[in-house]
Amino acid sequence: MQKLKIFLASSFELKPERDLFEKEIYRKCKAWFDKGIFLHLDIWEDISARMSATGSQSEYNKFVTGADLFILLGYTKMGMYTAEEFEKAFGQFVATQKPFIFTYFKETDGTVEDSLIQFKKKLLDMGHFISNFKDANDLWGQFNKELERLETVKFASNEHPANAVAPITITGNDNLAISGNVNSTVTVNNSTTTNQNADKIFNIENIGTANF
Repeated sequence: MQKLKIFLASSFELKPERDLFEKEIYRKCKAWFDKGIFLHLDIWEDISARMSATGSQSEYNKFVTGADLFILLGYTKMGMYTAEEFEKAFGQFVATQKPFIFTYFKETDGTVEDSLIQFKKKLLDMGHFISNFKDANDLWGQFNKELERLETVKFASNEHPANAVAPITITGNDNLAISGNVNSTVTVNNSTTTNQNADKIFNIENIGTANF
């Protein structure tokens, strides 16, 4: 059984999102049981609050640096402890290429604190795309896709798997409604025009994984 440790960092204001995320992780565990994959989620509510000689946060940071995947959630502010956990995760990533790091920010029309604005700016300066989510279900939908991508490379590589798509050619008469694949070439013959080539173009609106 392959055990993958996931650390979820966020402030108290995102507790509903954490609660649903935890439920979905263990549903994923059941779905992946026959694949021999166990997802172990750590959130700060589950970690002991007992006194430590080096401070409680230092104990949390041990879970961060020992994780295979690190997820940061933000909403209206960026707490100092959450920011510290990100720094620990990123430092570990630079040294070892683990954990895989994901950052998600809940959409809001209200006021946000300067700490969040500065943190997002820092991510952008690092070349990391900002990923937003509307609610807990949207958050899980995005992260579940990232899990599926990582599973295809056995959680061993931070690179996106290549999407090999074979070109298709369709020949027909009169009017045609054609749906092609990404980067596909379609050839159409009719009574007046031959060999019309159309390249299908997609706009990528959201990139969920950061490559540091």
